[in-house]
Amino acid sequence: MVKSGLALQGEPHMALYKNSNWVGYSDHAAFDKVFKPGDQPDHSAIYRCLGCGREVVGEQERKLPPQNHHQHTQVQGSIRWQMAVYADHEPK
Repeated sequence: MVKSGLALQGEPHMALYKNSNWVGYSDHAAFDKVFKPGDQPDHSAIYRCLGCGREVVGEQERKLPPQNHHQHTQVQGSIRWQMAVYADHEPK
């Protein structure tokens, strides 16, 4: 699937980047937390739906998209958001 002309066709990854110096690895437990539609996330970040792979920007002070944001098939299960890329508001 082509997204906004940026992703390669059939690309399975998300959160594309150009400058690898701006992206780092973390195994922090915050990346393991799963949120339901309408939950308020703990961190500003890019969140990925575990059922379908849709991505959204979530802000720490705002709720994640509601249940009716997009629909799933029975195979995809319920909408569940998980942090994929943390947005650092206090860079070192």
